[in-house]
Amino acid sequence: MPESPEVQALVEELGERTVGRVVREVDVLEFRVVKTRRRPPAELVGARVAGVARHGKHVDVGFDDGRHLVVSLGRHGWARWAGADAAADAPPVLLTIGFDDGPALEFTDAGGWVSLGVSVVDDPAEVSAIAKLGPDPAAPSYSRADFDRAFAGRRKQTKAVLQEQESIAGIGNAYSDEILFRARRSPVAHAASLDPAELDALFAATVGEITEAIAARRGIPIAELKAAKVATMRVHGRTGEPCPGCDGTIRDFAFASTVGQYCPNCQTGGELLPAPAGG
Repeated sequence: MPESPEVQALVEELGERTVGRVVREVDVLEFRVVKTRRRPPAELVGARVAGVARHGKHVDVGFDDGRHLVVSLGRHGWARWAGADAAADAPPVLLTIGFDDGPALEFTDAGGWVSLGVSVVDDPAEVSAIAKLGPDPAAPSYSRADFDRAFAGRRKQTKAVLQEQESIAGIGNAYSDEILFRARRSPVAHAASLDPAELDALFAATVGEITEAIAARRGIPIAELKAAKVATMRVHGRTGEPCPGCDGTIRDFAFASTVGQYCPNCQTGGELLPAPAGG
C-alpha cells in the first residue's frame, strides 16, 4: 500500500515533470476508476498543470483554471512514465494522461480488485476521503496536541489508531509496524492504556519515522520507490529474520484483514500475539 513517504516522493517528481505542461489526451482503460462520472477526466484536455500536492495518501494534480484531478491510490495503485521498461508481470495500466511534451503518465493497479480512484473536482475537499483526513505528522504544524487528540481515551488498538486516516493522515500497515517497533510499543495495546511516557515515545517515533522516510525517499525515481521502501523496513515484511534490536525473531500477527510484524522481545514483553490463520 502506498504511504505518505512514497506518495510525497511521487508528487515531487510529478511536479518537476508536469508543471507547465498541457493535457492533450486522457485515456481511461478501466471505467471503474472514475469516481466523478459527471466530470470525467477527459474534461481536463487542454488544461495546464499548475502544481502537484499530497493529501495523506492521495495525489492532487492542480490546474491553472482551478480544477483538480485527485488520484486516490488505494491499496495497490501507483504511477509510471509511459515508455519505461516494464517487467512482464507489471501491473495493468488503468488510466493514461498524455501531455503536450514528454512521456505520458500512466496510473496502474496491481490488486485483484480496482482500488485506484480518480476524481475531477474544483476543491480537493470535495473528495470525502480528503475532507475527513486528520492532521499529517509530516507537516511542520503537526503538534503533540494533534497526536493526543487521536489517542486520548480511545479503546482501540494502537496500530489501528496509527492507520486511521481520520486521526492521523498518511500511515498504513508498513509504517505503523515501523513506528511501533521504534517506540518499542505493542501494536495491540489500547490507546487509552498508554501512559504519558509511552505517548511521548510513540509521538516521537511517529513524527521521526515519517519525516525521516520522506527525506530518504526524496529524489528516488518513482519506479524504484517500492524497492527502496522495502529495503529500509526493520520489522515490516521481515518475518523469521533476526530482530535488529535484540536477539529475538520477527513474527507475524493477525491484524484486521491483513498481517503485521513485530518483535515479541522488544514490543510485547515476550508475549506472542495471535498468528494469522495457517501461520
